[in-house]
Amino acid sequence: MGKWRKGLLYRTKVSCKLNLAHSTTAIIFNRFTTNLIQSMSEEQRRQLRQQLWNIADSLRGKMHADEFRDYMLGFIFYKYLSEKIERFANAILEADGRQFASLDESNADDVQMIEAVKEATIEELGYFLRPSELFHAVAQKGNHKADTSKDAEGEENKSNFVIPDLTRIFKNIEQSTQGTESADDFVNLFEDLDLSSSKLGNNEKAKNKLITDVLNHLDQIDFQLQDSEADVLGDAYEYLIGEFASGAGKKAGEFYTPQEVSKVLSKLVTCQNKNIRNVYDPTCGSGSLLLRVKKEASKETPLKIYGQELNRTTYNLARMNMILHDVHYADFDIRQEDTLEHPQHREHRFDAIVANPPFSANWSANPLFNSDDRFGVYGKLAPTTKADMAFVQHMIYQLAEDGVMAVVLPHGVLFRGSAEGHIRQYLIEQMNYLDAVIGLPANIFYGTSIPTCVLVFKKCRKNPDDVLFIDASQHFEKVKTQNKLLPLHIDRIISAYQNRTNEAKYSHVASLADIKANDYNLNIPRYVDTFEEEERVDLEGVAKELEALDGDIKATDEKIADFCKQLTISLPF
Repeated sequence: MGKWRKGLLYRTKVSCKLNLAHSTTAIIFNRFTTNLIQSMSEEQRRQLRQQLWNIADSLRGKMHADEFRDYMLGFIFYKYLSEKIERFANAILEADGRQFASLDESNADDVQMIEAVKEATIEELGYFLRPSELFHAVAQKGNHKADTSKDAEGEENKSNFVIPDLTRIFKNIEQSTQGTESADDFVNLFEDLDLSSSKLGNNEKAKNKLITDVLNHLDQIDFQLQDSEADVLGDAYEYLIGEFASGAGKKAGEFYTPQEVSKVLSKLVTCQNKNIRNVYDPTCGSGSLLLRVKKEASKETPLKIYGQELNRTTYNLARMNMILHDVHYADFDIRQEDTLEHPQHREHRFDAIVANPPFSANWSANPLFNSDDRFGVYGKLAPTTKADMAFVQHMIYQLAEDGVMAVVLPHGVLFRGSAEGHIRQYLIEQMNYLDAVIGLPANIFYGTSIPTCVLVFKKCRKNPDDVLFIDASQHFEKVKTQNKLLPLHIDRIISAYQNRTNEAKYSHVASLADIKANDYNLNIPRYVDTFEEEERVDLEGVAKELEALDGDIKATDEKIADFCKQLTISLPF
């Protein structure tokens, strides 16, 4: 390696340290930001969300929500990768007074700089883009007026066509990671962006115009990547995922857990220990729940994120979501497979496990699973048409001895009998892992209005002689057709969980003897009495009111009769 390149790489490391110091200064400054600035930031955030949804509208009429979601989120992710690498490269080139986007790929000296930047970038970020492949460069090309002249073969020149460029760039991003530790995190990441789809337009020109319009709109948005605390882009990404989920009907549950539910689960697994070293979600969807746990956990303890997702498109979305939220490629491991049939992280044990599995999903319940360590000890397998308890069994197997697990399930798991009842009894009587049962309001999930509950499990419980029951089902705010948990509702749930006390009509600490007496039925009304006594009716008073009304009616009839007599007309009654 030449002296110039060695010097550049050295400056890279120094620059990274300076950036870290700068970030620390920025964090300190942001902590002293006034409430006025914070409120302005929230207004700017609202405007950004509206702007993004307006861009999505340009695609909405041409395809279903779950289809144009992939294009919008994919292009935003591409913009993020571009801006991230440009900022990193500019910090490296600062001493030379150069900007990465201005480097000429046909100039030998500039090419040497690009290659040196590539080496440093792949090591730090895990991928690489050339100056001509940056989002802004492609958007500008598409925004230029097309050259309508024809070449020697009579074919029309397409100087502003960006589709071939994008196809090549997406492949180049993936190929730049080959042979590196980040390769698995980038492979086939853009496979759902089908730029040749007829849904984008009837011909190549129409497709190019639509894509160019979207790129141009996104190019004008500043996601403020320089502000390490703002997470504007992450917030925008989460907002779009939520908006797409709200319009996707039953499909929404495949990839998104409402943020307020995510907050409940993440707080439950971190409220008593924020220094978790790893977190796992066996049905991770878009990864939003895992990222929420990361926000709640201590920033002082390095956190590894693990997840598994069956749906290929959603799996790609989860990996994008991790990278976009600045989770280093070495700090997350998302796999694509059926969790129950083919678990991918079997050798790991986790400090925190969170999940919102598909409700009452089908699974094979193959008799061979009776010899699987995850299920065999219980003596029975969950029913083939209701895999809820199978997911619970799988997660308990993966839970560390001092770990905490919180899972959202349909209410049926609390009281259904047969195999599920047997498994439930074993969990409580033999294992004694169940720590709390929390009832949530109905209609808080996209695509289903059924009531749900959260089960909290611990292998080493501080309260081994009882189980806490919380009935939060009546505490919510109705927003349009959806019920929402507000911060005050979430805080009350977490406070009740931490304090573990009896609160009239809200929480109750039930002994194991009480649960056994109820034949291990966990239906919450058996433990939390929410009965409201009806107001006593004063029958004597009601009788007097009726008597007075009869008198009034009689007087009114006499007046009407008198009027009719004066008018010489027949009585109407």
